[in-house]
Amino acid sequence: MSTNVAQDRLGDLFVREGLITEEQLQQALAEAKEQKMRLGYALVKLGLVDEDELTRMLARQYRVPAVDLEKVTVDPKILKIVPGDVVFKHLVLPLRKVGRTLTVAMANPTDLGAIDDLKFMTRYDIEPVIVGEYTLRKHLEGYYDQTDDKMQDILSDLVEEDDLEYVEEEEDEVNVTALQEQVEAAPVVKFINGLLTDAVNKGVSDIHIEPYEKDIRVRYRIDGALKEVMKPPMKMKAALTSRIKILADLNIAERRVPQDGRIKLKMKNKVVDFRVSTLPVIFGEKIVLRILDASNLTLDLEMFGFEPKAEKDFMGAIMNPYGMVLVTGPTGSGKTTTLYSALSKINSDDVNIMTAEDPVEYNLHGINQVLVRNEIGMTFAAALKAFLRQDPNIIMVGEIRDLETGGIAIKAALTGHLVLSTLHTNDAPSTVTRLIDMGLEPFNVAAAVNLVTAQRLLRRICSKCKVETTYSDEFLESAKVPRDWYEKTTLYKGEGCDKCNGSGYKGRQGLYEVMAVNSKLRKLIMQEAATDEIREAALEGGMLTLRMDGLKKAEKGITTLDEVVKETTAQT
Repeated sequence: MSTNVAQDRLGDLFVREGLITEEQLQQALAEAKEQKMRLGYALVKLGLVDEDELTRMLARQYRVPAVDLEKVTVDPKILKIVPGDVVFKHLVLPLRKVGRTLTVAMANPTDLGAIDDLKFMTRYDIEPVIVGEYTLRKHLEGYYDQTDDKMQDILSDLVEEDDLEYVEEEEDEVNVTALQEQVEAAPVVKFINGLLTDAVNKGVSDIHIEPYEKDIRVRYRIDGALKEVMKPPMKMKAALTSRIKILADLNIAERRVPQDGRIKLKMKNKVVDFRVSTLPVIFGEKIVLRILDASNLTLDLEMFGFEPKAEKDFMGAIMNPYGMVLVTGPTGSGKTTTLYSALSKINSDDVNIMTAEDPVEYNLHGINQVLVRNEIGMTFAAALKAFLRQDPNIIMVGEIRDLETGGIAIKAALTGHLVLSTLHTNDAPSTVTRLIDMGLEPFNVAAAVNLVTAQRLLRRICSKCKVETTYSDEFLESAKVPRDWYEKTTLYKGEGCDKCNGSGYKGRQGLYEVMAVNSKLRKLIMQEAATDEIREAALEGGMLTLRMDGLKKAEKGITTLDEVVKETTAQT
């Protein structure tokens, strides 16, 4: 019996029973045809029939018991008997199991095809009971989290696949084709495309995909803070991991050791790089994708928010023909961006700029960038030695990690090259002490280092929901915030709105502690003075500590006092 004929007969039955008029039947049939839904669902949706009445009448018609899902709680073990995609396809909900019989709520208990499917799949005898389709759909979504709402949003906002193109890296692996075929048939392709484009559009810096025992969690790092965005279905776990590993050209059969790769994604007019890292955890592999979007890279040093003297000192140091400029701070504090900005400021046709990086995050035109690969002996030190035979004017070393790299960098700075590099120290004065502790000669450090800048990134207050705020005495005391400064300053925070996703913050702002090495500091460095003495002398010379710079940014209403206190320490 065709569906249309069945619906017409049901419609006549509803009219005969006096549930609806002929006009209402025609209206419901038109809606059902247009929306490709069953007649009963259309009648309830249009508000023409009460669903309980409809279910009772259908139960009499089909001689099948009716069930009220509002009064039933289904055991999760019973739900697992029938997979989620099947329940949505046939509109069925398993309710209980007695012996070899499985009782199943159905919107259409005469659907023999669905009953046969269920019999074959579950190996149980199927006992259908009738339930209103409207209520059934509502409960199915509750019981079977088909996909997270956020995931649905992403998939609905997904740009057309024609606008996306994965860019192959030069070294093309063989045998990937067969593996790709297995994964590309699944909806996982659409999901990954949606996830990557959504993250780029939202200005996310990292995507974390984390498998746990009973679920998968996807988090975005936005403005330095992690935020959970969705929980994809557990059944997608293997395909999701394999898909990302195939795109990043990793070995999908190897799940016991960490792997690193890259994905290049062409989105409409721009190419975005994703740095992929996989790590075996107890329930699978955690994947972190670092998004390197060159269009988000601000290379204009004037826009960074240096205070006037700090900016003058920093600009002066990078315009020097020789000497060393060091940028320090923890991972993710924007050191690389500061160095890239400095390089683009001094990048011109008449200088040879060479960089050794691990990894090369952004490609800069006119600069010779070298990828450090320790496993084949291409270390920072080896790259630096080679640079000195390449007639450079300006050298950037990704990081000074050891005595050998530090020694060659200082030698280059003393022999007429401008050397830029990074170190992992907490503030500018302790950087000098770190170099000497590494084993470098104090007189060489004093002669070579022109300037050290320590930096942090703070979240900016959202401009749309910015309001005045106050802090308790306990907070001010524990954070060592000067009372006289607080009393004469108006402070702000973000209340949280749609623009900032309720966080109160939008975008980030740098804090800078810029220590220009003057003659007094050089003497102290040569005497191997303590960090505190170096700090005192630098403050006398007009240096602002990170906390001082932070308080200035809070005073201007750029960031909150909470952010300043979280990222900086008060010097006692």
